[in-house]
Amino acid sequence: MILAVAPNGARKTQADHPAVPISPAELAATAAAAQAAGAAMIHLHVRDADQKHSLDVGAYREATAAVREAVGQRMVIQVTSEAVGIYGPEEQMAMVRALEPEAVSLAIREVVPDAAHEDPARDFLAWLVEAGTLPQYILYAPEDVERFARLQAAGVVPPGPAFLLFVLGRYTPGQRSEPNDLLAYLAALEAWPEAAKLPWAICAFGPKETACVTAAAALGGHARVGFENNLFLPSGALARDNAELVAAAAAAARVIGRPLADADAARRMMTGGR
Repeated sequence: MILAVAPNGARKTQADHPAVPISPAELAATAAAAQAAGAAMIHLHVRDADQKHSLDVGAYREATAAVREAVGQRMVIQVTSEAVGIYGPEEQMAMVRALEPEAVSLAIREVVPDAAHEDPARDFLAWLVEAGTLPQYILYAPEDVERFARLQAAGVVPPGPAFLLFVLGRYTPGQRSEPNDLLAYLAALEAWPEAAKLPWAICAFGPKETACVTAAAALGGHARVGFENNLFLPSGALARDNAELVAAAAAAARVIGRPLADADAARRMMTGGR
C-alpha cells in the first residue's frame, strides 16, 4: 500500500495549526518525519510571501531541493498543479513543463475542463510520458471516473499506466468524508474495464480520514493523508503533526494486512510494474 503525505495544501496556514509546513526547511523536516512514519510520497504545495497558493517554478525548485536533501530518494516528490481559482490550464501545464518534476497531480476537471481543451491536454499528457513524470489524476466525484475513462479511450489521456486519486466527500456538507463515499467511485470504475485495472488512492476530509484509509486498504487501494484535508486523529484529538496522521494510516494498513510500499515500490506501481 502506498501512503502519501499531503502536509499543507493550498489554504491552511500556521494559524490553522502551528505545524503546517510552509517554508522549504519546514517541508523538508515534515517529509523526513512522515517518511519515518511510513509515507513513500510527499504531495507538495508551495506558497508566496503572503503564504498564498503558488505555482511558482522557482519556489517549487527550492522546496524540492530541500526535501530531496532531507530524504534522498526515499520519497517520491509529487508537486500539485492545483488551480485554486487562480490558474488556468495553460498556466498549470506551463509550470509542469518548466519544472519537469518527478511526479505531479492533475485534476481532470482543471486540465481538461471542456472539449476545447482536449487537444492541448493530449499534447501535454503525451509530453509527460516522454519526460518520465509520474502523473496522478485527481477525480473529485464518481462522474469524473467516467470522464477520465472516456478521455483515455479517446487518446487524450495516454494509454497505459495511470494513478487515480478519489477525493472522498469533496461536495458533502462541511466536507466531512465517510468510508462508504468510496463505493460510488469503485462502482463507476468497474464499468470501464481498462480503467478498472489502474491503481487508485483516496484522500478524505475530516476526522474519519483514517476510517476512509482503512476502507481503501481493505479494498486494494492506496491513500494520501495529512493536514491538507484533516487535522484530527481517529480519537478525535488534534494531531501533533503530519507524521502522526501517517502513523495512524500505517497502523490501519497493518490491521488489514497490507504491507507499506517504500518509494521504489511506489515508483514501480505508478509506472505499471509490481
